Order: sequence, then structure tokens, then C-alpha cells
Amino acid sequence: MAAGEGVREPGQRVRDALERLDGDRDLWIATADDGRPWLVPLSFHWTGQELLLATPRRSPTYRNLAAGGEVRLALGHTRDVVVVDGEVDLPERLPDSQADAVAAAAGHDPRTQPEAGYVRVVPGRVQAWRTPAEIEGRTIMRDGRWVAEPSDG
Repeated sequence: MAAGEGVREPGQRVRDALERLDGDRDLWIATADDGRPWLVPLSFHWTGQELLLATPRRSPTYRNLAAGGEVRLALGHTRDVVVVDGEVDLPERLPDSQADAVAAAAGHDPRTQPEAGYVRVVPGRVQAWRTPAEIEGRTIMRDGRWVAEPSDG
């Protein structure tokens, strides 16, 4: 979308966000420890309802997630961003099909690394915007529910 184009309707924003979740493989994950921010890139898999990631259990990211239980994720770039705020679960294992999908996204299999820990993120709020004109109305998911059905474009 060029800077002079109109603002997307909510259904279009939902569709575009879902396409990014389905198509992208990497994101930025932001956590905090005693107010100190921690931001790192990780690969992910979108199941259609949740995001699955893996990171070493000894990493600041994993420790922060274990302590806080909440996370902020960002996909895309500054002119087409999707921001996800969600609750975290740290399962010991994933079903094989999900672990396979995480491995495919990451380009390596976390199951072969004993220190790897899985992260499941259930979105509670999702925001999406491309231009300053889209800042208003950027929230496309509230309390885990999309604000509109994805449009056909």
C-alpha cells in the first residue's frame, strides 16, 4: 500500500495479518526482566490459533517467559507490521506434527537439542498497520477474538 492509499477495512487487515502469520517464518519476541527489555528474533509456526516457537531454556527469553507468562511478538517491517500480545505456555513437549512444523520453520530440529524449550503463545490482542493513517483502528483482535471476519480483498 502506498502512503497515499486508503485505510484498509478491518476484514482486510485481519486477512492480511493471517497471511503474514501463515507465510512468515521469523518474528521478533520481546520480554522483560525487572523492567529490562529483551528483544530477539526467533522462528515460529502458526497453527491457525497459536504461535509455536523454541528457544534454549537457559536463555533470557525463556526465563522471562517463565517468570512473566506474557509476551509481545512483532512480524513484518515498519510499513506493514503485525503486533501480537499473548499469554505464554511452556509445554515440555509438542505433538510430533507441531514439533515437525517448528523444526521446518526454524531450519533445525529443537528436539535434537536437549536445552531447547518450546513456547506456545495464544494471542489475546493483535494489531496491524501499514501507515500512520491506519494507527486508528489498528487493533484487529481483542480478548482472543478477531474484530471482523477476514475479507476476500
